[in-house]
Amino acid sequence: MWTPSTRMSYLLTGNFNGPVEGQARVEWRLAGSRYQVELEVSVGPPFAPFVTRQLLSDGLVTAAGLEPRRYDEETRIAFRAPRRLSIALDADRVQLPNGGAVPRPAGVQDSASQFVQMTWLFTMQPARLLAGSTLALPLALPRHVETWIYEVQGTTTLETPVGLIDAVHVRPRQPPRGAGRGGGDLVAEFWVAPTLQNLPVRFLIRQDQDTWVDLRLARLPQQAERENAGRAGVTRR
Repeated sequence: MWTPSTRMSYLLTGNFNGPVEGQARVEWRLAGSRYQVELEVSVGPPFAPFVTRQLLSDGLVTAAGLEPRRYDEETRIAFRAPRRLSIALDADRVQLPNGGAVPRPAGVQDSASQFVQMTWLFTMQPARLLAGSTLALPLALPRHVETWIYEVQGTTTLETPVGLIDAVHVRPRQPPRGAGRGGGDLVAEFWVAPTLQNLPVRFLIRQDQDTWVDLRLARLPQQAERENAGRAGVTRR
């Protein structure tokens, strides 16, 4: 069963040419067989962030999980023109922002949909949350398509603004292609809470050793009632 339309809010700390603070949100929108996942991360005060990145995944819900059809990303930096890119995920190929195309792997996800797909897999197959379990996930990233291996580390107790939460730590076993070491791909490890429908309560996202953000749950998840979830609507940006 899929989680009804949900909004998650996070507080952000990190390092980006020095200590930074900010906020983030993840929205999961479900309407029939259509879905959207939107992730927005802002560095700086809410009224005037100096860096904002938005990720949007749009596609279908199937018996095998999410089937992304389009991915959009926008980065806004104060006093600069926005940077935008898109990935089209067709039935048999993935069209990258640079104009190249590669065959579409079975089960491929994008930077935004991957977390919802893993949450669903953990819910449908609870044994996947046992320490030492691994999950192979093909990812369509802005520069290439590559399989990442995620490994379950075990359960820990996290301090969050909403209190102590027991959560299971999941991280890439070994980031490919220099990811997280200046190679261009961001590396995200995350913690899911079994008592909160296996939703992510913390993300640790690294660009390199000196550039990272730590997102911790700021408030309990906001969810549509299941009977009204299908009316929440899915819109195109």
